[in-house]
Amino acid sequence: MLLENNNGDRSSTCHHPIGNSSGSDDGSPERYTPAMESAGEGLLVPPLNFSMVDYGVFRSGFPDIANFPFLQTLGLRSIMSEPPLVNIPEEKIRESLRVVLDEKNRPLLIHCKRGKHRTGSLVGCLRKLQKWCLTSIFDEYQRYAAEKARVSDLRFMELFDISGFKQPPTFSSHSKN
Repeated sequence: MLLENNNGDRSSTCHHPIGNSSGSDDGSPERYTPAMESAGEGLLVPPLNFSMVDYGVFRSGFPDIANFPFLQTLGLRSIMSEPPLVNIPEEKIRESLRVVLDEKNRPLLIHCKRGKHRTGSLVGCLRKLQKWCLTSIFDEYQRYAAEKARVSDLRFMELFDISGFKQPPTFSSHSKN
């Protein structure tokens, strides 16, 4: 995985900025609004398996061009692409979690091909950090993976050791005041 943020720094998770890089006069990225669409054009279409995970953190399957106008409305700073591996190495999940937990990367979209297994495993490990019970973690994973749920993913999430993370996430599922 390769991570590149807006200032050109690189690490090993795929991370891409979205939107107009020139931004507005105050330096913030320009945000898409439905008024920018020409009259008669299509609706805003989210990617497959799109959902909000937490404040400023979203998940989905691989976005296609039809999803770009929708994604622009989110004002994303980062997109993380999970690698096409059946079993993601634990260190890759740890690196990805560090990116997710770093608020300067938000709003952030996490995706893999269908938004099921790799994305579900990463979100499941995030849920462990958030002190969710395993039943709830597995239920959420199952909602996206459906009949394609992998026992190996469930076992990975169950055995994932969160003790190496010094600080639990400081964000929550409600908007900030």
